[in-house]
Amino acid sequence: MKKLIILVYLSACIGFAQNADEKQLKSVYSTSLTNGQSYAWLDHLSNEIGGRLSGSSNAAKAVQYTKAELEKLGLDKVWLQEVMVPKWERGDAEEGYILTNSGKIEVPICALGGSVATKSGGVEAEIIEVKGIDDLKNLGKDKIQGKIVFYNRPMQADLISTFEAYGGCVDQRYAGAKEALKYGAVGVVVRSMNLRLDDYPHTGSMGYEDVAVADRIPAAAISTNGAELLSKQLQKNPKTKFGFSMFCKQYADVKSHNVIGEITGSEFPNEIIIVGGHLDSWDLGDGSHDDGAGVVQSMEVLRLMKQTGYKPKRTIRVVLFMNEENGLRGGRKYAEVAKKKGEKHIFALESDAGGFTPRGFSFDCSPENFAQVESWKALFKPYLIHYFEKGGSGADIGPLKDDQIVLAGLRPDSQRYFDHHHASNDTFDAVNKRELELGAATMTSLVYLFDKYGTVKEKKIKG
Repeated sequence: MKKLIILVYLSACIGFAQNADEKQLKSVYSTSLTNGQSYAWLDHLSNEIGGRLSGSSNAAKAVQYTKAELEKLGLDKVWLQEVMVPKWERGDAEEGYILTNSGKIEVPICALGGSVATKSGGVEAEIIEVKGIDDLKNLGKDKIQGKIVFYNRPMQADLISTFEAYGGCVDQRYAGAKEALKYGAVGVVVRSMNLRLDDYPHTGSMGYEDVAVADRIPAAAISTNGAELLSKQLQKNPKTKFGFSMFCKQYADVKSHNVIGEITGSEFPNEIIIVGGHLDSWDLGDGSHDDGAGVVQSMEVLRLMKQTGYKPKRTIRVVLFMNEENGLRGGRKYAEVAKKKGEKHIFALESDAGGFTPRGFSFDCSPENFAQVESWKALFKPYLIHYFEKGGSGADIGPLKDDQIVLAGLRPDSQRYFDHHHASNDTFDAVNKRELELGAATMTSLVYLFDKYGTVKEKKIKG
């Protein structure tokens, strides 16, 4: 009889906790969808400030704007964390063209981030098509020297995970120039990382590693339509020439900042939960999806907690990282300072996959912590959040990884993300207000649950 009473009591306690959690999540979603602030913040970031490339005046404006907005929320603390970042400028608009027997055919191109400029007057040479870096060795220096290498491996269309498709071909963008110059190439042109056919070239970071500046070759992205046209022309005439001009320039590193704000925990103030996105963006569009959406959603997490009257047990901190796109300096700096201070981070959540409809989360954690996460799935089911998978979190929170912290990434529907990623059409009009607000509420809900219940290992130690 006594055992039965205990079981009934425990069942009642569990039911009460579930009801309280359901009530809190409903309050969060309702507040975000009817009285949200994320869309207005994004409007200002995108339309009043614009693209926020690290080291630029726009990036500095974004730092000051987000700091001021966090201060308006009445947080317990808001501050700037200094970080040195690269400064690279695109310069005048790039020009690219295919030379045919009937004349020039202009195609949309853009410089890859970190590329050197072309020499005065541009580069014009025969172009050779490859499907990836491995093809260079097979062709050899005799067939490549003095030519432009055209990397034309598309994203794999039959992969449902578009991020997996992106990862399968991004090496040609990042390392393509470094590898091609080993065989005497005079430049590289890379097919844009984009699943659809359009006229938008997509930039992104590339690197030369230890190659001397004088030996570096220019690297450009070509739109997917341009890549298709160029490939067809090469099939007709393997001796086809390509020409392009770029005017970019690399400067010395400059000072910038991560923007940080926090609500101090009421019971365990030394246990820190962070939520964040990266404040910098590429310069072609205004960076609304990548990663203005993640920035404003992360800010909204703390606002929603205050608006719904929730008082966190642990310290909840928003971190707006600088320089994710071309260096990850902000994420590394934050982790470095946290380690020096001996801060204890138990959970970190990043939003850097666009402002589309949220589907769930990916987690980098122990099996025990993932089991706890899975026990919360029913709470998210009314909001059609079903994706809870192990594997991956976010680039900026990655440096915090140790054997205790749980890392997670918001996973929105990604099918249209790479239509905009790093391109001039990554603009405010491409973001849906309701989808953005659903993502902010979803993030807040997960942060709430980790704040309330902690992590599994943590509970064992205290138990």
